[in-house]
Amino acid sequence: MAVQVHYDQDCKMSITGVECNCGCEHRVIDKDIYIGRGLIERIPGYIQRRGLGTHCVLVADDNTYRVAGEQVEKTLKAAGFDVVPCVIHRENDMLPDDLSCGEVLLSITRETEFLIAVGSGTVTDTTRINAERTHLPFVSVGTAPSMDGYASAVAPLLHRGLKIQRPAVCPEIIVCDLDVLATAPMHMIASGVGDVLGKYIAKADWQLGQIINGEPCCPVCVEMVTNAVNALVDNVDEIAQKTEKGMRILIEALLLAGVTIMIIDNTRAVASIEHNIAQYWEMILVQRGIEPPMHGASVGVSTLLVWPLFERFAKEDLSKLDLDAIRAKRISREKRERWMLHAYGEEGGRQIMRENPGDFLTWEEQERRIRTAQERFEEIKAVIAAMPPLEKIKQVMMTLNAEMTPEEEEIPEDLLRCSMHCGKDYRTRYTLFKLMDECGLLEDYLADYPYPFE
Repeated sequence: MAVQVHYDQDCKMSITGVECNCGCEHRVIDKDIYIGRGLIERIPGYIQRRGLGTHCVLVADDNTYRVAGEQVEKTLKAAGFDVVPCVIHRENDMLPDDLSCGEVLLSITRETEFLIAVGSGTVTDTTRINAERTHLPFVSVGTAPSMDGYASAVAPLLHRGLKIQRPAVCPEIIVCDLDVLATAPMHMIASGVGDVLGKYIAKADWQLGQIINGEPCCPVCVEMVTNAVNALVDNVDEIAQKTEKGMRILIEALLLAGVTIMIIDNTRAVASIEHNIAQYWEMILVQRGIEPPMHGASVGVSTLLVWPLFERFAKEDLSKLDLDAIRAKRISREKRERWMLHAYGEEGGRQIMRENPGDFLTWEEQERRIRTAQERFEEIKAVIAAMPPLEKIKQVMMTLNAEMTPEEEEIPEDLLRCSMHCGKDYRTRYTLFKLMDECGLLEDYLADYPYPFE
């Protein structure tokens, strides 16, 4: 049965057709997701129905408190809830870092029964990790369709300047009021679209992992993401005009991406090399004391950067690969360790290597991957051929006046060059960039991004 999305009279989303026997462990979707207009006033009823209690900490930043947080607080108090506001003040944008996480933690008391995040990515992730560590449920009230993390159970955080991923919890309740979302500035909406467009790359890399390594790939999650991103591309004019239809399509796409994380308990369907590059930009810029671009905007730009390499790889003749030459040029373990410390810093590089020991390949495993790619190259080409034309993706971003180049995002040239080479090393998750590297092609492909290292 095809995946279908339904809404009841209370604007609660339900999803049918998610059963399959793909080999991935599936989890039951047991969270309450609401999308509609005028939902802020209904939040007390949603919480009471879920039985979360009456004592909460409300987390917001200066902007999101003004947009919706104050209204949510007043609505809850009028309904008899005890609300402790934790409004995080920053001169620049709030970051999901050690300080923000600590501020939320210190706002939680023994009486706190649940947390409520009013914001988008940073506020939600900062609340999410605190909910996980304190074993408290939390509610997410979205203020902008700018990222896909509302329904996620993973918290991307900044710890000592390093971008880390930590298992956390999904909100018990997600409330997306379309009237509130439509007040988001266009650059935040474009950011959400950029985050969704990256799913084309994530999907292709996941299918590649199945072809090369026999990795389980859930067809239900692939279908959910594909349908969501296709609907977005087909309705970009509605999104640009901030119509009710456009806002619903965009937030549905972002939420359904998150639902796939709920189902299989990882981000495989929604994040790959395009996210690795964007996250690298963020962590290095923060380390340099520079405010990074919005996450989704960076994902959109990095998606445009890597897309042509997919198209180029589909035209390769892998039968001409010289395995002896590839083996002779293999990087040693010692040099790879030096490279990781150079690219990610001493602390970051060592942490990434600890968490991703599978990236130190033996020659036997590398040769197996190369030969598998040679034998199954028609399947790989079919995966890439299923991606829409790059020009169509560019047109979507142009319609929204989205940032499309690293220069527009003020990514320094040295950072751009390094990110194109080290993005593949951020995690063990299989990507086309890893395959290109294993086939001895990556340096040639990245000739426009020279980054000599010894």
